[in-house]
Amino acid sequence: MKYPFVLACFQDWNRTWQTLNPDLTPCFQNTVLVWIPCFYLCLFAPLYILYLKRNDRGYICMTHLNRAKTAIGFTLWLICWADVFYSFWERSHGATIAPVYLVSPTMLGVTMLLATFLIQYERKKGVQSSGVMLNFWLITIVCATVTFRSKILHALNEPASVNVFKYTTFYIYYTMLLISLILACFSDRPPLFSQAVRDSNPCPESGASFLSRITFWWITGLMVTGYKRPLEEKDLWSLNTEDKSQRVVPQLVCRWDQECNKVKRPVDKTLYSPKRSAREEKKDGQPIEESEILLTKTLQKTGDPSLFCALCRTFGPYFLVSSLYKIIHDILMFVGPEILRLLIQFVNDSSAPDWHGYFYTTLLFVCTCVQTLILQKYFHVCFVTGMRLRTAIVGAVYRKALVITNAARRTSTVGEIVNLMSVDAQRFMDLITYINMIWSAPLQVILALYFLWQNLGPSVLAGIAVMVLMVPLNAVIAMKTKTYQVAQMKSKDNRIKLMNEVLNGIKVLKLYAWELAFKDKVSAIRESELRVLKKTAYLGAVSTFTWVCAPFLVALSTFAVYVLVDEHNILDAQKAFVSLALFNILRFPLNMLPMVISSMVQASVSMKRLRVFLSHEELDEDNVERPAISSCEIVDGAFSWSKDDSPTLKRINVCIPEGALVAVVGHVGSGKSSLLSALLGEMQKQEGYVSIKGSVAYVPQQAWIQNATLKDNILFGRDAKDSWYQKVVEACALLPDLEILPGGDSTEIGEKGVNLSGGQKQRVSVARAVYCSCAVYLLDDPLSAVDAHVGKHIFEKVIGPQGLLQGRTRVLVTHGLSFLPQVDLILVMVDGEITEMGSYTELLGRQGAFAEFLHTYTNTEQEEVEESVAGEAVQPAVLVNSLNSLNTAGTGKTPQKTEPNDVAASKKTKSADAARLTEADKANTGRVKLSVFWEYMKAIGLPLSIFSIFLFFCHHLSSLGSNYWLSLWTDDPVINNTQPNREMRLGVYGALGISQGIAVFCYSVAVSVGGILASRYLHQTMLYNVLRSPMSFFERTPSGNLVNRFAKETDTIDSVIPSIIKMFMGSMFNVLGSCAVILIATPLVAIIIPPLGLFYFFVQRFYVASSRQLKRLESVSRSPVYTHFNETLLGTSVIRAFGEQQRFITESDGRVDHNQKAYFPSIVANREVRVCGKLCPLMSLLVPYFPQVTASLNWLVRMSSELETNIVAVEKVKEYGDTEKEAEWRLEHSTLPAGWPTAGHIEIHNFGLRYREDLELAISDISVNIEGGEKVGIVGRTGAGKSSLTLGLFRIIEAAQGEIRIDGVNVAELGLHELRSRITIIPQDPVLFSGSLRMNLDPFDGYTDEDVWRALELAHLKNFVSGLPDKLNHECSEGGENLSLGQRQLVCLARALLRKTKILVLDEATAAVDLETDNLIQSTIRTQFEDCTVLTIAHRLNTIMDYTRVLVLDKGQMAEFDSPSNLIAKKGIFYKMAKDSGLV
Repeated sequence: MKYPFVLACFQDWNRTWQTLNPDLTPCFQNTVLVWIPCFYLCLFAPLYILYLKRNDRGYICMTHLNRAKTAIGFTLWLICWADVFYSFWERSHGATIAPVYLVSPTMLGVTMLLATFLIQYERKKGVQSSGVMLNFWLITIVCATVTFRSKILHALNEPASVNVFKYTTFYIYYTMLLISLILACFSDRPPLFSQAVRDSNPCPESGASFLSRITFWWITGLMVTGYKRPLEEKDLWSLNTEDKSQRVVPQLVCRWDQECNKVKRPVDKTLYSPKRSAREEKKDGQPIEESEILLTKTLQKTGDPSLFCALCRTFGPYFLVSSLYKIIHDILMFVGPEILRLLIQFVNDSSAPDWHGYFYTTLLFVCTCVQTLILQKYFHVCFVTGMRLRTAIVGAVYRKALVITNAARRTSTVGEIVNLMSVDAQRFMDLITYINMIWSAPLQVILALYFLWQNLGPSVLAGIAVMVLMVPLNAVIAMKTKTYQVAQMKSKDNRIKLMNEVLNGIKVLKLYAWELAFKDKVSAIRESELRVLKKTAYLGAVSTFTWVCAPFLVALSTFAVYVLVDEHNILDAQKAFVSLALFNILRFPLNMLPMVISSMVQASVSMKRLRVFLSHEELDEDNVERPAISSCEIVDGAFSWSKDDSPTLKRINVCIPEGALVAVVGHVGSGKSSLLSALLGEMQKQEGYVSIKGSVAYVPQQAWIQNATLKDNILFGRDAKDSWYQKVVEACALLPDLEILPGGDSTEIGEKGVNLSGGQKQRVSVARAVYCSCAVYLLDDPLSAVDAHVGKHIFEKVIGPQGLLQGRTRVLVTHGLSFLPQVDLILVMVDGEITEMGSYTELLGRQGAFAEFLHTYTNTEQEEVEESVAGEAVQPAVLVNSLNSLNTAGTGKTPQKTEPNDVAASKKTKSADAARLTEADKANTGRVKLSVFWEYMKAIGLPLSIFSIFLFFCHHLSSLGSNYWLSLWTDDPVINNTQPNREMRLGVYGALGISQGIAVFCYSVAVSVGGILASRYLHQTMLYNVLRSPMSFFERTPSGNLVNRFAKETDTIDSVIPSIIKMFMGSMFNVLGSCAVILIATPLVAIIIPPLGLFYFFVQRFYVASSRQLKRLESVSRSPVYTHFNETLLGTSVIRAFGEQQRFITESDGRVDHNQKAYFPSIVANREVRVCGKLCPLMSLLVPYFPQVTASLNWLVRMSSELETNIVAVEKVKEYGDTEKEAEWRLEHSTLPAGWPTAGHIEIHNFGLRYREDLELAISDISVNIEGGEKVGIVGRTGAGKSSLTLGLFRIIEAAQGEIRIDGVNVAELGLHELRSRITIIPQDPVLFSGSLRMNLDPFDGYTDEDVWRALELAHLKNFVSGLPDKLNHECSEGGENLSLGQRQLVCLARALLRKTKILVLDEATAAVDLETDNLIQSTIRTQFEDCTVLTIAHRLNTIMDYTRVLVLDKGQMAEFDSPSNLIAKKGIFYKMAKDSGLV
């Protein structure tokens, strides 16, 4: 070798480039081409080994594939060593061998040995397919291919100089490399004990080969299934472990806690130090030091914790990978135009060899492929991050909702929290996709401007000036948008909150005929929301206008300055169109920036809302200390519902010994339930000490029932123990109910227990507590909702001294006086203080307030009390009869004697179908019907739709016109180095640009306004249809489904669909415009366009079939997340009391994961269709014309798919238009007299009704004649059909036989509102809505303030209301939670007094109030409704003993109907009931 080594490698350009048959020098081949793969592997191997060490996935057993890879690795190593030894052998025989022939094979041999080691190490660490190794084999084979070609050419041209040994080893080496590359494309079996082995339907991603992963080919199986038939839930794969809630949520919660701790600093507080001595005197031997530390060291917040930091630390590392992909993609984006420039140069240079053209084309294709793959990987990482982010936010919100204080719960309503989980989490997902544009857009702009400067020189500065001017304008728009965003979210929260309440209290709305009032309230909030949306739309239109015009204005100003500065500056084709191509590259980042900014604005609003919610105060676990010395103890306790409130309970001192039965008595609102809440740690402890020993069971005053089977409600997550379960069911008097229920204890109970009566719900609630077998039982008036004799049965069998709970500590809040003699201790509460405490005999002996109260209200009960003190057992026969009579509604069979074993037998005979009640949200299948699109267009309005399309057409016409005009300009002849018509050309070009801008602005406004019109129409229609649905619809449909429609689907219609329509129309006109231009320029292309169009059409259909169905499945699986969440919020106190938080968290996580199971394949399918569209080889052949068409076609496929998948929201909203409806609210030609009913005369003739078509009659053959002004009591065992009769009177359920006439008018012939507004009910469950107290009494504002105050006075609420700071405007919290149950019942009485109709129905209306208040209510009803017909469903028989007549129902039929005295004389059912109640 004459030359130095390096020069020899690179000197000969004539041999490599300027030749018809190119080749590289042997030296280059033996050094650089051999070393590249060696350097690659040496560089990556250490990092890769470190990565594998940290991410051990398990051990893969040796397979044939692995053996083959290893064998080939060793073979390659041997070949390299053979070359080295051969060179030494040649050298020993006197040949001159360059050092490179020893160094290169040695390096290659070591590299091959390293590769073989890596193959085995990967197997040990559970890697099924390796990207590092595939890339290594690919690089090696590309380098070896050049040498392979050279050797063949050399052998053909100079056969004499061929070294047979080296050639043979090289060809074997090359073959082995090829086989290695092919083997590296396949995936190995899963590791032992991996998730994929245990999972029935694992996600194929983890086991897919590297090639399959980067092209997303692994989803094809699912897509093919989806194309052949609609996808179902069973087709969906399990989530990858790293995407599951149990992995993602704790990471965010942990980081958030760290952020919270950063802003807290310990502060010394000596507020409680004086208490110590008092404590010391009272309780000897208390661990004083510990309590002192607890009291004196508190943490004080010094600022707001940063949710942003917590999110960054949780998801940042994984997300940074996407930034790396984005940088590579952005750089490759500018490589394309450079290659294109070289290609144009090649076309113009006739002397260039042909292979240059092929080389550039191939390079361009490879560049496009790599760019596509990297871009799709980037999006995949973004979407997966977004998905994990949503999972984490929903999980964190759910966990927080379980621990926030009652005061915090009032500030964050259910609607707001549901929005945090749906809308706000979605905002983050949207932002994640674009957030990289914040740095990527400026980078692209700088690069584009650099290349423009190269092309047009300093004239570009004019363009930059235009862009700089755009920034402040858009900053102003962004700020305004943020303000609107906050306002819109507030309205949305209020709307969802109100809808939640409407759905929870729908029965009351129907009974009072208040649907229209609440429809108007919801509509008013919706209107304010839409007003803000409209303002946002106008701002959006201005923003779109500026950014669509921006690239054009930049181009116009640059061209204007370029041609006007110097008349010798000629705008020729190369300058104009290369510049235009760069301006088009500018268009994307400039268009994206406002989107990113608005997305960031929305996300920042959401971030603040989330931060506020997650920062809410949590219940202090130290409120109650465990373990305690005595069973329950409170010393010097003062408790309030929030930190700032004055104490609700004061000076509480109580010590309950283990195993005691304690009764808590007092008037309505005296603080009985609050005392139990204090023991549970639900209240803010202001001072004092609370302790409880052992596990706690809690029965709330209003039973909390889950949407699950009856058995699951009782088991409540505990293991099933059959013998204990039978005992509990029997003791809680549930056996007769199990016979009635269509599926026995497997019957599904609807949300909030809709298909159970009040008494059944309460008994299930008691059974749940008893089954859990705890040390301490806190029972909040569980006996008020059941009949007297059932109450007695439960007390004796469960709560009392001989009950199942004997020996356990029981604290019973009660209004039933008959139980008091049997309790160990009675606490008397007045105004939040315990005024008296002692046993029954002690308190009677003291002659205090309690004794006086007792003497007033016991009268006839006294005899019965004495009996029970004497310990006389209840007659067995009476009990059996009374239990038998519990049998409900409509079975028409006499009950068999029920043995415990019969429960299991009866369960088997019940059909599974009858046991089901709620209908899960079903996913439609097949294509979205055209009628859905047509409905949407009609909702917008046809004229506006057509006008919008016309504006799109104008915009694209002027866009094409400006490009055509530019081409004419560049073709102008050059005279004396100038173009003559510059000013005219510039003027027309400018005018065409401005017209584009105006068209854009107009269509942006038109589409947005159209979208708002459609939103309003669809929401109003859905709201009206839902309110018009009968009660059975609400019992069947989980509220989560309805909330989902009003929250997520409505949000999609509001904000997503209009923007997708804009983009879809834009891309469609782009494709049509580009095709038209190409056809005019090159008519021959007409041959290619149809097959290309067909290919894209097939891709679109193939992809949309699965994508649309996945969207539906995702939407359907979202509802259970909200349903479960709603259910949890209603029962947080019960969940906390039983310590079941973890089980509920696991259930919620499972539902979120189930929802993400449908979302994950849809994002992968999105990626695959992009790769498929971009990598179609046709594209590369059509490079000169088609980059723009293929880009537009890709975008069109994407947008049409997006449109079809999102229009599903309209389909879902429209669903409720087709469900069954109630009768008309008002009849057009009503002949009803104004004051009807005037007498209140009720005739019930042969009446019967059933709850569902497939069930038997619940009540039948009831014929009663009630004169006007009569007072009639309706009694019967629980489930005898008492409430069913009132539901029939109000036509909540339509008659199945017979009729009811009021004052001679058949109620079935009236409009529902005409009927319901003329008769009044005080319902069993007192429902209040959030809003002022006045609104709750009179939502239509039909009465004066004097009328309202008079009603409150008669309802014994005047003192309470006038003591409130806001009087009638006192704000009731959601569900009226800031009033006690008894007070809510009195508010319902005030409603009835205000309406004062001729007929009043009381449905167990006084169950939740104490005896004194009950007496007051009864006296009010007697005086105020003296001339009215009153029907009272009663549990307390003493309230109806002075009624005119009593109707006794049994098994859904009329058993007795006469005056109370006559019925007692007959000694029938009524006599037995009166005897049980101690009235005879």
